[in-house]
Amino acid sequence: MKVVIIGGVAGGATAAARIRRLDEQAEIIVFERSGYVSYANCGLPYYIGGVIGDPEELTLQTPESFWERFRIKVKTRHEVTSIHPETKKVTVFDMDGGQVFEESYDKLILSPGARPIIPDLPGIDSDRLFSLRTVEDTFRIRQYVEEKKPGSAVVVGGGFIGLEVAENLCDMGVKVTIVQRPKQLLNILDYDMAALVHAKLRSKGIELKLGGDVIGFETVNDEIKVMLKDDQPLTADMVLLAIGVVPESSLAKESGLELGIKGAIIVNDKMETSAEGIYAVGDAVQVKHRVTGMDAVISLAGPANKQGRIAADNICGYDSHYKGSMGSSVIKLFDMTAASTGLTEKAAKTAGINCDRIVLSPSSHAGYYPGAKVMTMKVVYEKESLKLLGAQIVGYEGVDKRLDVLATAICAGMRADELKDLDLAYAPPFSSAKDPVNMAGFVVENIATGKMKQFHWDEVDCLPRDGSVNLLDTRTSYEYENGHADGFINIPVDELRERLGEIDETKPTYVMCQSGLRSYISCRILMQNGFDCCNFSGGYRFYEAVSKEKTIAEYSYPCGMDK
Repeated sequence: MKVVIIGGVAGGATAAARIRRLDEQAEIIVFERSGYVSYANCGLPYYIGGVIGDPEELTLQTPESFWERFRIKVKTRHEVTSIHPETKKVTVFDMDGGQVFEESYDKLILSPGARPIIPDLPGIDSDRLFSLRTVEDTFRIRQYVEEKKPGSAVVVGGGFIGLEVAENLCDMGVKVTIVQRPKQLLNILDYDMAALVHAKLRSKGIELKLGGDVIGFETVNDEIKVMLKDDQPLTADMVLLAIGVVPESSLAKESGLELGIKGAIIVNDKMETSAEGIYAVGDAVQVKHRVTGMDAVISLAGPANKQGRIAADNICGYDSHYKGSMGSSVIKLFDMTAASTGLTEKAAKTAGINCDRIVLSPSSHAGYYPGAKVMTMKVVYEKESLKLLGAQIVGYEGVDKRLDVLATAICAGMRADELKDLDLAYAPPFSSAKDPVNMAGFVVENIATGKMKQFHWDEVDCLPRDGSVNLLDTRTSYEYENGHADGFINIPVDELRERLGEIDETKPTYVMCQSGLRSYISCRILMQNGFDCCNFSGGYRFYEAVSKEKTIAEYSYPCGMDK
């Protein structure tokens, strides 16, 4: 059996190695257009910033090592220009030698990845404007930074690549401005959770131009101007364009393969395309979203590697199926971590799901053990069934651990209230006896069983201030005086039982504290004394971070007060 693989990064490289492990006799040839194979795409921004010092650390394998270990022929700087399914041949262009030749195959795997979106704008060909997708791109940016020592940079786009490059440039002393057409960064997060990221970046001196629409570029002397619609231009020493990627499916299209949304290659759960004997994996393919079952394009390294393995299994006669992707992802932003899995609240509503959400801010480990840091966790679930739909976490420590637990729970089809039953490891340096994931389950159960009702940050300003409802802040007087929501009166939770007479029990009561814990205790006191009340989800800490984009506290006391 002869297998030809187009693309030697992530899915393609994984498929090649897997085929060899399953079939020692197969002839395997990998054609890669760039000069590198099996490189760490996700590590490229960190080479620019010098976090990864040795460029060889970016390459997991070389053509030589592939041959030595796996007897796989890897031909870099070879571009497949056409596929001929009827004759089972591909046409290949040797970019260094200039020759064109044909290569036959029994099975073909397409792993072309995705390409950066480069809009047709004036000045887009400036030598001060860069995009980042390949190792060569990385070397070009790194060389420019080392030689020109730019003092300022504009990053156009607020996704993973844009933010990671922005962080690395900022750490190098470059003044960074991020321009993003939507009103928030990181579409893996809902706006309220993204606001925490906005505040962090601004605290590091990064300027954000949210809602900014780039209409062109102009190079003037040693600077480049970024022209904005209905706004003043930005001037910088360099520009990084990171507005997203699209599937690199032109070869598949020309070959007559069936394409889907965003031009992605349609495959079944065995990673087979519409043409017999041709498989496709990675950023170029259309998959099923694991939560909704709807078609999706999810460009991440984890799914690409899994798909490569599944394609290899099926080529070698095994029965493997891809169950879909949830887009589980995580990003480091200075000392902060942001992560997401499954559906955001916005995505769930767009999909027509009647959903609810909770927000809580537990500590990364036991509060009495030194160094515990606050994380903000948002969990989205279906109202009727309580089916767990998605989760987002922004914090400092322990974020990835909890996100992975929640991703596992979603894959298992768990209800949000069942999170309380998970038996998770505990020791004071690592967690609390009630892990944050367990706490999310407790909150959902309280809501589902009627022990608590809640209201959210986007409802606070809509509450009447005419005396028809009670607005209650149960923090200490010191906390209250340092900032509170308009119209809320202060009765600390420890004084509440003695001061019930100050509250009109005939009126609905909305209760807030710093984190949501003391207000929950207050609600339980009030409800058992005949009050109809709602607890504020996330606490004043969260409200202030979202509404005022104030940097959220890193540390808190066990009662929810900020340190």
